[in-house]
Amino acid sequence: MKIPTLLTLLTGLALSAPALSDEIGCVTTTWKLIGANHKVCVEAFKDAKVPGVTCHVSQARTGGVSGSLGLAQDPSQFSLACRQTGPITAPARLPESEVVFSEDTSLVFKETRVVRMWDKANNTLVYVAISRKLIDGAPANSISTVPVMPWGGH
Repeated sequence: MKIPTLLTLLTGLALSAPALSDEIGCVTTTWKLIGANHKVCVEAFKDAKVPGVTCHVSQARTGGVSGSLGLAQDPSQFSLACRQTGPITAPARLPESEVVFSEDTSLVFKETRVVRMWDKANNTLVYVAISRKLIDGAPANSISTVPVMPWGGH
């Protein structure tokens, strides 16, 4: 029996981890005299298992002194838009539901998570953004769909 190397294990973890995002920009919603302003920030991420899909998520970020120190809990306010940005090549065995993006929204125990679902009957990828807490989540959610269609001359 072959024992996996550290590199093999780390590669496997990286491939199964939710996508990393790129910050596109932020817009101030409330000016704060001390500390960072309250903002809405937009991030982009690509679905690691479905090339050709890019999602943008906007999230409210708490400012002030606690926000500047990383101690604030961001509100469960976000929006999600996913689009086909190239040829979509979905793997043959796409899970029915899988986390594709996750970001902490408090120091501990709260996150925004984007889950991809496969609507096989309609040949459509469904992305749902939710807020999760350790004890009780928030009902806030956002949804975006991407029909799998030919791209360009393909």
